[in-house]
Amino acid sequence: MELQDLERTQASKDEVNWITAAFMAAFHVGAVAALFFFTWKALLVAIFLWWVAGSLGIGMAYHRLLTHRGFKTPKWVEYFLTICATLALEGGPIFWVATHRIHHQFSDQDGDPHSPIDGKWWAHMGWILMGKSMHHDATTLARYVPDLAKDKFHVWLTKYHYVPQVILGVVLFAVGGLPWLLWGMFFRTVFLLHATWLVNSATHSWGTRRFATRDLSTNSWWVALLTFGEGWHNNHHAHPTSASHGFTWYEIDTNWYGIWVLQKLGLAWDIKRVTLSDIEQGLVAAPNGRLIAPELAPSGD
Repeated sequence: MELQDLERTQASKDEVNWITAAFMAAFHVGAVAALFFFTWKALLVAIFLWWVAGSLGIGMAYHRLLTHRGFKTPKWVEYFLTICATLALEGGPIFWVATHRIHHQFSDQDGDPHSPIDGKWWAHMGWILMGKSMHHDATTLARYVPDLAKDKFHVWLTKYHYVPQVILGVVLFAVGGLPWLLWGMFFRTVFLLHATWLVNSATHSWGTRRFATRDLSTNSWWVALLTFGEGWHNNHHAHPTSASHGFTWYEIDTNWYGIWVLQKLGLAWDIKRVTLSDIEQGLVAAPNGRLIAPELAPSGD
């Protein structure tokens, strides 16, 4: 299958992506409806799938493995984790990785697809509903994801990224009825979407800065809790290839713990990891920003 098959219609920045907007609206309606069909089992299912899609999927697969190549795994593990990521409703691997690599290249500058310098609403959700950030043409994608564009599985899954979510929805409804469907698919997806978008908006607006990076990235403990460790964003922008974003013991990074487990099982290797002690001892240099202080220095809005 050619990458050109993935080309989508572009929209200008002030044009609404109506198909995307319709799906987002439907899922938000479903999330609200879930509140009227609460059961403890449905909540537990939602929490489990939040971890599967958010940690195994977005954090470990899309972000730290596919985008930054912070570690290596067998192909079957890579593919499994990538399928988990599609359950987050954040697009297929090629589009997600390309968008994030563009973000790092132009972080908080002209060309960044979701910077709060264009408005906090834009950074959080507006860029999804409007513009072409999620609808780049094949030429742009090929330039930023040549590694994934050569992989037939990732190309196929990018085109049919909605299939795992549909299958999951059918299974949830068959097993647990409407409560499982509403909580395990709609509420869980919307919660995870907003948690992920907070990395784009909140951790480029408020928080603390350990490194003087060229962007506005900050560390946010509460965003880290909601995203399994992705909130240690200033650490990440200073050392983007590090598989661990928490640089000290008190910076909880569940995604890193998952990678550590894979390593112990022999399913992850060539792991790139940075710790604060390594930096202080001069063993690791910060490629994208100098160390301000060992403790987090405050950052204004």
